[in-house]
Amino acid sequence: MPGMPKPIRLLSSQLVDQIAAGEVVERPASVAKELIENSLDAGARRIEIDLEQGGVKLLRIRDDGHGIPVEELALALARHATSKIGGLADLEAVASLGFRGEALPSIASVSRLTLTSRAAGAERAWQVRVDGEGRVGEPQPAAHPTGTTVEVRDLFFNVPARRKFLRTEKTELGHLEQVVQRMALVRPDVALRLTHAGRGLLDLPAAADPPGIERRLEALLGAAFLEHALRLDAAAVGLRLHGWLVRPAFSRSQADRQFFFVNGRAVRDRLVTHAVRQAFQDVLHQARHPAYLLYLELPAGLVDVNVHPAKHEVRFREGRQVHDFIFRTLQRRLAEGGLAGTEAEPGAPSPTIDQRPLVGGAPPPAGTPRQAAMPLRLGDERAGYRFSFAAQRPPAARADAAPPPVAEESTAEGGALPPLGLAIGQLSGIYVLAQAEDGLVIVDMHAAHERIGYERLKAAWAAGRVTSQPLLVPVVVAVSAAEVALVETHQALLQGLGLAVDPLGRDRVAVRAIPALLQGADAERLLRDLLADLAVHGDAGRIAAEIDRVLATLACHRAVRAHHRLGLEEMNALLRDMERTARADQCNHGRPTWVRLTQQDLDRLFSRGR
Repeated sequence: MPGMPKPIRLLSSQLVDQIAAGEVVERPASVAKELIENSLDAGARRIEIDLEQGGVKLLRIRDDGHGIPVEELALALARHATSKIGGLADLEAVASLGFRGEALPSIASVSRLTLTSRAAGAERAWQVRVDGEGRVGEPQPAAHPTGTTVEVRDLFFNVPARRKFLRTEKTELGHLEQVVQRMALVRPDVALRLTHAGRGLLDLPAAADPPGIERRLEALLGAAFLEHALRLDAAAVGLRLHGWLVRPAFSRSQADRQFFFVNGRAVRDRLVTHAVRQAFQDVLHQARHPAYLLYLELPAGLVDVNVHPAKHEVRFREGRQVHDFIFRTLQRRLAEGGLAGTEAEPGAPSPTIDQRPLVGGAPPPAGTPRQAAMPLRLGDERAGYRFSFAAQRPPAARADAAPPPVAEESTAEGGALPPLGLAIGQLSGIYVLAQAEDGLVIVDMHAAHERIGYERLKAAWAAGRVTSQPLLVPVVVAVSAAEVALVETHQALLQGLGLAVDPLGRDRVAVRAIPALLQGADAERLLRDLLADLAVHGDAGRIAAEIDRVLATLACHRAVRAHHRLGLEEMNALLRDMERTARADQCNHGRPTWVRLTQQDLDRLFSRGR
């Protein structure tokens, strides 16, 4: 039997703050995130973070921002008190990082907090303490330069149940380092220092120029990240997306190098994740994860950041437009790959960074082959290339021998070699060797031909009318009423994809035809996947993905096989086709199609110049 109902009563302010803390304060890392955001909003140019026991015993953050006047110190520790929101109009176009007015009082309710600050132009600093029971002491004079220091001790000392959920010191420190890393990536103009138990973990000077920004990225993400990065910067319909994409051939086994910022705020958003994954869908193996550092900028009124108390999530007012912009921008940059030059904006880091294969996650050793970005745009005119081959390979040559370069040296107009060079032979019946302007290019001929064939099949499929294959027996699928409505709403889209689907009452539909290219596919699974995409994303990504998989299989079977001998003219034709083809840097499975050994690499291998 249920007990007698308890009377309705007001909660104590201390309990209210602790409940709010449960939404905002999960671990030391979330405390650091809130306090660093406050420092950035205060105009800090340098932030210092000192820790003990992974931030549980002590987390101190000092900044050189504009500080807090003494008369506002106690107010800063009151709930729903903020200088960043004055009315509904401000809430609908939030431009600051912290704005809810919950962070400081929530943190103070589950720790022993000391707040010390000196306002710009003030004669002295002042300090207030909170005892963990919600009592705020009177301001006391203190020694402190202009700026603010927040000292948080003994996190969750008064909430033992919450403290039990904290992990080991190493784990909590790892989470906190990730927070500092994200802040350092989004604000290179702010100097950051992180110490733990007196040991320096990170000391990053402010960076305002491209070399400084690249040094910071290298310190935070490793040299390999930049060495494989493709720079991008695109703008349309009031949106701007810029940053770095790591080439698909150098993807990762974990999603640990994925950073996406919206108006300077690190977010985890399903719409963004879907758009990025869709852009990589036919250049990346499904078991691998892309790596990227991307910044999306849009008017504050077009994004709602007031969705989650910890501000991890956002909601776009024009979600479909944002999704398509991200998807198409990334897809276009991946299509250009390392064979297309992109002009960076003035002052931006160079997009032509050498692409070096990863070796155990560390910078590659000297002499390692690389893929270097080429000063060539897709679709450039090739009429300038003059090829003149005087003779063919001698008939008596062994099947596995490389054909000798008996042709006169062929060049483009002006004496320059084509971006991927001119073929000089074939190795083991697998690799095409080409002499380029600055060294040796090695091409996996099957992988390259597979990508070329795949892109041609996709183009032909996209240009032609989708052919349907009627089913001998319609497949009846039990669905929900909402899914029936989706079928009725998207009839034109389904027909355009070669699908004939008819509603049969409130909870069933009949699949009468599927795309001819997918003949033999599981019609029910295809439809259910498609309806899931329509329900979540409003598009038919699953059908496109299925068709892409079929086209990739066809391309693989049509590609030249290993140990197939090619003549010099055929090899050069393959190289020129690669230069014309989108996404030619990797095969359909995400593996590289070509690498380069520069003249410097070759000289180093043979100790020339020493």
